[in-house]
Amino acid sequence: MIAVIATSEGRYRDPWHPFDETSPALASVLAEAGFATRILPVDEALASLDDADLLAVNAGDPWRHDPPPIGAPAAATGGLRRARARGIGVLAMHTSLASLRDYPEWPVATGGMWVPGISMHPPKSRAAFDWADHPLAGSAPLEAVDERYSYMQSFGPRDVVATHEHDGLTHPVVWTREHGTARIAVDLLGHDAESYASESHRQLIARLAGWAARA
Repeated sequence: MIAVIATSEGRYRDPWHPFDETSPALASVLAEAGFATRILPVDEALASLDDADLLAVNAGDPWRHDPPPIGAPAAATGGLRRARARGIGVLAMHTSLASLRDYPEWPVATGGMWVPGISMHPPKSRAAFDWADHPLAGSAPLEAVDERYSYMQSFGPRDVVATHEHDGLTHPVVWTREHGTARIAVDLLGHDAESYASESHRQLIARLAGWAARA
């Protein structure tokens, strides 16, 4: 099984997330799960999916730059479209729902989007998350030092795997969905290396990737 990790370079970088730590950490988890992994910049990755079983996205918001460098290469938009049409597995990590804004099908496929000025998270902390009734839920508690994303915009139905509570509301933090022939897994955890140090989180990522890629 081949996994391509689309990571932050250039316009997909931001000052808040250590992608140089988290993309190799994600690659380590996927390798342990049996994937041969390639880490590539976002637009290059999306143009290089023809032999991939899994696309994992770990990238920041390209529109946070001033002025925003709007637009994506045709090879990348076409590559993502072809891969999704043939049923590639997708694993969307942490900031990825604030990324790929030049790919209009991305939020519809993942089922969610970070909305500037509305979406937020409390300060990073050690937190326990609540499992939902889902086949990928673990038997041990899901715990990690991480940010707890809240108030994300949703698109379409999704099967929630884990949640957290904030301001008296329940917020989905991990979910799966099928979009066309593609299986999509969304994991809003993964801010930095501390999150990937959590064994329960690493095990969850492996299960999500295996489900998405039909491994």
